[in-house]
Amino acid sequence: MTNTKAIFTDHEFAHLGEGEIGYLRRMRSQDLADSFPSLPPMAPNLDLWALFGATGEPIVLSDLRANALASARDHELHTVMLH
Repeated sequence: MTNTKAIFTDHEFAHLGEGEIGYLRRMRSQDLADSFPSLPPMAPNLDLWALFGATGEPIVLSDLRANALASARDHELHTVMLH
């Protein structure tokens, strides 16, 4: 058995990429509402592009991918696509 030491603490790992990386994902409005109950009410069955921060908080919701990407640039975030 190998004794390994963690490279990051749990707190460091949870905040890895914060302020630097944004995750872009296409989602349905109902899935967003279920995952983030504090979001304002949305019409059901909308296809939206969601930009999330590295810690998973939603930053921007848009019906256009280009708007979500523009917001990532405005926030100086490198984007990664989530499937």
